Amino acid sequence: MGQANLYLEIPVDVLNSVRLPPNEIEQELRTELALALYQRGVLSLGKARLLAQITHWEFDELLGARKIERHYTHADLTEDLQYALGG
Repeated sequence: MGQANLYLEIPVDVLNSVRLPPNEIEQELRTELALALYQRGVLSLGKARLLAQITHWEFDELLGARKIERHYTHADLTEDLQYALGG
């Protein structure tokens, strides 16, 4: 199965309104989207970390800092085991 990519178009005036250095905007938006989708239960922990492109530990720290409850599912366990086994 091929890899699918989604490109999100963000209006220039919105990007210009983000109060971050330009080189930090993409990472910040990825992280915020990952946290929001994880909090809603739309993404598993592993997939949210993948979307955010940050380490397991960094994502866990963000969950704690934002007081986002960690919901660990069977799918999360499966993903973690696959990662641990190098797959």
